[in-house]
Amino acid sequence: MGNWGAVGLVAGREVGTRLRSKAFQATTAVTLLLLVGFTLVMKFTSGDGADATVGFTSASAALEAPLKSTATAVGQDIDTRAVADEAEGRRLVEDGSLDALLVGDGSKLVVVVKKEIDSSLESAVNVLAGQLALNQQITRLGGDPAEVNQRVSGATAEVRPLEAPYDYNGQQLVIGMIAGILIYMSLMINGQSVAQGVVEEKSSRVVELLLATIRPWQLMAGKVLGIGAVGLLQMVIIGGVGLGVGLGLGVLDVSVSTAVGTVVWLVVWFLLGFVAYSLVFAALGALVSRQEDVGGVITPPLLFVILGYVLGISILPSDPGNQLVEVLSVVPLFAPTLMPMRLAMGGVPFWEAGLAVVLMLALIPALVWLSGRIYRNAVMRSGAKVRLRDALRAS
Repeated sequence: MGNWGAVGLVAGREVGTRLRSKAFQATTAVTLLLLVGFTLVMKFTSGDGADATVGFTSASAALEAPLKSTATAVGQDIDTRAVADEAEGRRLVEDGSLDALLVGDGSKLVVVVKKEIDSSLESAVNVLAGQLALNQQITRLGGDPAEVNQRVSGATAEVRPLEAPYDYNGQQLVIGMIAGILIYMSLMINGQSVAQGVVEEKSSRVVELLLATIRPWQLMAGKVLGIGAVGLLQMVIIGGVGLGVGLGLGVLDVSVSTAVGTVVWLVVWFLLGFVAYSLVFAALGALVSRQEDVGGVITPPLLFVILGYVLGISILPSDPGNQLVEVLSVVPLFAPTLMPMRLAMGGVPFWEAGLAVVLMLALIPALVWLSGRIYRNAVMRSGAKVRLRDALRAS
């Protein structure tokens, strides 16, 4: 049997075993159900309704148009509703049909609410109150409030950016977060499975039988490729179904090309990240002989996966162009979790994405050599934990 024939045999065994695993089937099914359920919730809860509904009496009707204009300026969408009189308006506020009621003669703002006024609505009415006060002062000074307001509203600063800013789409930000979660979960679950599989074979002495017929690097490579293939299949199913349901139900309004591009980049970065980290996990797993010791040896590299994920979900939603994340997303230790998020959000220069891929591809051969040496020198040594230094020095 040739070298790659042996690798393929081990990989096929891993694929068959894990596809038949109840844990794999249950995890995939539950994840799909949660994803579809989340999409349905978004479908039925996200609507085009206004942020608030404000009532006006006949006396305060003159404030309706200015309030809507002011609310739009501060990013608030307000519906308005005329009421017969103040008593009816108060009743509607009491039963929740109205969020607020404007009363008075229109010369000043008096807002009736049930308990508390929404902070966004409060900002809008406060801006309008200030505008009314300014208009009254302009009138006292003999000016024309309409003309002054027109000139003020038309006055804007001329902005001249040195580089054209990227207009991030809100839904692409959400897709980026989902992409990061999928990559993170896949690396955590499937990467650790590699280490646990190594320890299982080592503790049961199965590895001694296997290494009687194949070489250590073939066993390690086959295990990584087999578990990676199963993880890739799982990610493609979850990502494809999620995007398909989102596009089909109209929850996502991104283009099909953008959706497909997101899935393709997910596949690319899963493969790169999984191969790199799994080689490390396989080597470190060979250092111990008990399953309870696996967590301790793989924690150091696992921290980079966790740190990249935490940085991505905590920084990117509010600051998609953060420079720290931009730099770290090119570094191989963080790229598998950060770069897929940025690519899904959009706005990543081609050279950055290309450089990140090149650096990962350059790192993998070095990891193959290093991990292969550790695995070869440690996998046959049962009992006490093998020190990393000894595994590197042994011939």
